Amino acid sequence: MDLTCEDNLCIPVPLFHCFGCVLGTLTCVVSAATMSIVTQFRPDKVLEIVEKNRCTALHGVPTMFIAELEEMEKKQYDTSSLRTGIMAGSPCPIEVMKKVIDVMGITQMTIAYGQTEASPVITQTRPEDSLDLRVTTVGRSLPGIEVKIVDPESGQNVSCGVQGEICTRGYHVMKGYYKMPEATTRAIDNENWLHTGDLGVMDKNGYCKITGRIKDMIIRGGENIYPREIEEFLFTHPKVLDVQVVGIPSKKYGEESAAYIKLRAGETAQQKEFTLFCKNKIAFHKIPEFFFFVDEYPATASGKIQKYKLREQATHYLKRQEDAAVATA
Repeated sequence: MDLTCEDNLCIPVPLFHCFGCVLGTLTCVVSAATMSIVTQFRPDKVLEIVEKNRCTALHGVPTMFIAELEEMEKKQYDTSSLRTGIMAGSPCPIEVMKKVIDVMGITQMTIAYGQTEASPVITQTRPEDSLDLRVTTVGRSLPGIEVKIVDPESGQNVSCGVQGEICTRGYHVMKGYYKMPEATTRAIDNENWLHTGDLGVMDKNGYCKITGRIKDMIIRGGENIYPREIEEFLFTHPKVLDVQVVGIPSKKYGEESAAYIKLRAGETAQQKEFTLFCKNKIAFHKIPEFFFFVDEYPATASGKIQKYKLREQATHYLKRQEDAAVATA
């Protein structure tokens, strides 16, 4: 972002997340830039701070920028001081990125891609990149970082433009999951490559696009949701025989969660009952937006539940086809 002591970075992303902690506060420390920290996100508050402090940079997940753009349609804010920033945390819709440049005037806005396991980011666009690269890709690897795309089954490198799993190696990769050696071994191979679980393609110049995800993890508005955690909690409900949680496409959040529940014999239930059951027991963003009650799950011949079919069912039922078709970097 080429930050200097002349810059003022508005940080509305949470500081417990590597986005706020590293790309926000530590980036300002090493560049001597001023921090304008927003303690609780509200689009009007962010825009007021940008205007008042003449912020030159702004961070956020796509959902935050969408909310800010909506706020700017209701009320006029002076964002002319903005120059750069980072949009990251979940797939970045191309049209949103274009509006951030055109409407908010952040002409050098960058997109970054990373994981907590490879902090803070793996790839990032550069201000000098073409507009097309800056809105349709998550950039190329940062200095000292290696990135490759491999076939998820064979582990062999794939050709340019071919979809595969994104792997990365370098100083940024974690030592391992805390007290979870088996999970660490699954994530990091014997050549120190971290297998991200994300699917993507890379062009001949090293620029990447995220195309999907191998892992079950759901990313709602930049927050990671692990279906297994929600499933284990819902299993504690006395009416639940089985439960499967999947992510479904959302224009607003990128993804939302839906729980497919098989009830015990003779039981009936409604969505409201399960929403109230979750309230104040699990984090708000982890509560499924939708509950579906089913008799059977789609499964393979070996009995493995096909979660992707549940996702397709929910997408069709909720008429989220347009949400699913949103082009992202």
